[in-house]
Amino acid sequence: MIEQIGCVMEAVDQMVRHAVWNAGADGIVVGISGGVDSAVAAGFAARAVGPERVVGIALPSAVTPPADLEDAGAVCRHLGIELREMSIEPVIEAYRQYPGLTESKYVLGNLMARTRMTLLYAVANQENRLVCGTSNRTEYLVGYSTKHGDAAADIQPILHLYKTEVFEVAREMGLPARVVEKPPSAGLWTGQTDEKELGATYDEIDAALRSLAEKDWMAENEIEELVLKRVRASAHKRVAPPDLLSTR
Repeated sequence: MIEQIGCVMEAVDQMVRHAVWNAGADGIVVGISGGVDSAVAAGFAARAVGPERVVGIALPSAVTPPADLEDAGAVCRHLGIELREMSIEPVIEAYRQYPGLTESKYVLGNLMARTRMTLLYAVANQENRLVCGTSNRTEYLVGYSTKHGDAAADIQPILHLYKTEVFEVAREMGLPARVVEKPPSAGLWTGQTDEKELGATYDEIDAALRSLAEKDWMAENEIEELVLKRVRASAHKRVAPPDLLSTR
């Protein structure tokens, strides 16, 4: 449970507003998947700079369920922001010209995430906007994101929030119930859900992360061991690449 949720939300608004002002940007662009993370991130963007300065872009692939596009539209209508849509499938088709490159669903999923981020940054460059990230604290800590894909952004309004807290904020914002209640999914292949891939529910993962942080990252049960393994394996995603410049 988030204490003083209104104050927390106002702090995010101020952070986003300052980032846009400091960059001299004209607005914000955010990828809208139809899921709760992008909905809350877009909500913060609209609160901070006004809905007229926020563009949501849906970037479906061949495996994107039609319901997700409907939910993306519902989110944008609720927030009063512009929605644009462009399929990434022609780009993915170009990748298939490289032998074997798209045979692994994990490689293909990462290609999709990076393609989406490339397009978001292209729009941001063209229209002098900042790219709004949609990663939450849970995903960040367990490495459930694509390097230079959905992990890339100019501002990260929900990075400090555990997934369970994102749901709290979504309800506080009054976002469409079907967006808040549906099973979270990265939408990178048919039938994929976050919790199935992670091997635990978000309630379990968040509880484990909180407990591990309090115990100096010493696991005491099976779920904590699972989570700690993911945290350690994904450490490279949370640090800068090795170099010699920073050591001089």
